[in-house]
Amino acid sequence: MKAHRPRRVLTAAALAGLTVVVAAGCGSAPDDAGAKDSKAAKAESAADLGGMDKLVEAAEKEGKLNVYALAPDWANYGEMIAAFEKKYAIEVNNEDPGGSSQGALNAAAKRKGQSRAVDALDLGTSYMQEAKKQDLLAPYKVQGWDDIPDAQKQPDASFMNNYGGFISIGCDAKAVKNCPETFKDLLKPEYRNKVALNGDPTESGSALAAVIAASLANGGSLDDAQPGLDFFQELKKKGNFVPAKSTLATIQQGETPISIDWDYLNLGYGVKLKPKGVDWQVAVPSDGLYSRYYNQGVNKYAPHPAAARLWLEFIYSPEGQNIWLKGFSRPALLDTMKKDGTADKAAVAQIPEVDGVPEEPTAEQEAKAKETVVQGWGKAVS
Repeated sequence: MKAHRPRRVLTAAALAGLTVVVAAGCGSAPDDAGAKDSKAAKAESAADLGGMDKLVEAAEKEGKLNVYALAPDWANYGEMIAAFEKKYAIEVNNEDPGGSSQGALNAAAKRKGQSRAVDALDLGTSYMQEAKKQDLLAPYKVQGWDDIPDAQKQPDASFMNNYGGFISIGCDAKAVKNCPETFKDLLKPEYRNKVALNGDPTESGSALAAVIAASLANGGSLDDAQPGLDFFQELKKKGNFVPAKSTLATIQQGETPISIDWDYLNLGYGVKLKPKGVDWQVAVPSDGLYSRYYNQGVNKYAPHPAAARLWLEFIYSPEGQNIWLKGFSRPALLDTMKKDGTADKAAVAQIPEVDGVPEEPTAEQEAKAKETVVQGWGKAVS
């Protein structure tokens, strides 16, 4: 795997807008409304339960954790889940690993009182804001709360930034003679039937980010995503856009040799694809430099409220944050961990450095962009 310039440095401070969430199970299930009124469900910190040992005890007594749409190859979630299960006597039910932020939000909103409802959410910012608007989030401060920059957490502790990265262009250098490095490049005729997204931008936070980045590259702004829709309409008109969802499988099969996605996902793909003979190169486009965090939050109606809170504690512990690092993403506590020596130096060294300051939307700007894309995407690529 080779990383192309132009690149830019993405620090925790620079990423102060990104978003993620962990959601939970599905389907009809016995009523579990009692969990909402338990002591764990009301805890806003581990101290409210008597400390970490008591939180672990309560969580292991519940024995389960429901999450949603956490793909194993997404920012190293496979290792995160395995490490959590190994450390604690808790089984993780990861429903629809290839799902979307919208699917996770729907699972949280529609399964109140069910034993298979979502316990914790990993969502993009606009989707997490919607969860907050629907009063689906329970306030919780992890032990490392004070070290998370104020700009990266909600004052009411409803959710906080978790990990983030840049929008990038991944390319199979064996299938594509000249790999593109900018959004402008993607319009060239040599990329016919080659350019894909990793999902539907009306449902996927990462695909939405790709449209916003394309807007920035084509005269738009964080307040105007329409040029991004126009770009993909032109990409479709030229025959370059592939409507298939880009995945490791579609890349390996040659269906999506160029994929616009988060840099940590494309970089991770490169590692996994190399043994399979795919030379996956990654470039952060200089004409659409865009960064975002995903966020974590606890579902107010979690059927396993102690496990949900322990999950967040694990993710924001040095062990969890280093797992994100090994997946090429930038964790929220990276700057603090560099200072106190707990950051995995080898993992830090593998994160590409890039010059410049990325565009970062406010939650309101991202929500406005999402509305524009939801209304216009179908027409743009039809």
